[in-house]
Amino acid sequence: MRQNDGMTLIVKTVTRISVWMILLYGIYIIFHGHLSPGGGFAGGVIIALAFLNVMLAYGRKFTSDWLNISFLHDVEAASATLFLVIGILGVSLGGAFLANFITKGELFALLSAGTILPLNIVIGIKVGMSLFLVVWVLAGSKTVKGE
Repeated sequence: MRQNDGMTLIVKTVTRISVWMILLYGIYIIFHGHLSPGGGFAGGVIIALAFLNVMLAYGRKFTSDWLNISFLHDVEAASATLFLVIGILGVSLGGAFLANFITKGELFALLSAGTILPLNIVIGIKVGMSLFLVVWVLAGSKTVKGE
């Protein structure tokens, strides 16, 4: 990594510390979306912003070394497939697409919403990876001046 890549040392240091807290907060929002405001979409956006923070602070080269971008593509594609699998399990076990086939637990407990929690997790992964990969592709594109 060249010294000029990314932003200043202060921004890099703050990012190195804060990115893990941002990721943890995104995971918290995903896991508690059926109990409080939030859910898969909001948590996924927060996770994408954590990765974007790294890319802005350290530069594109460091981010491609830190994250396996092809693996993120695979995870993003697999999350859509997993969403369909959960939906089809609802058809086969519950009678309708995305029907709840998991028994409900104790009210206001983490495992109290049947299939909503697994769907929040899958949607969080899908949204987080999709948004980051869109920004990744846009950051790598070159624009032609004069057009």
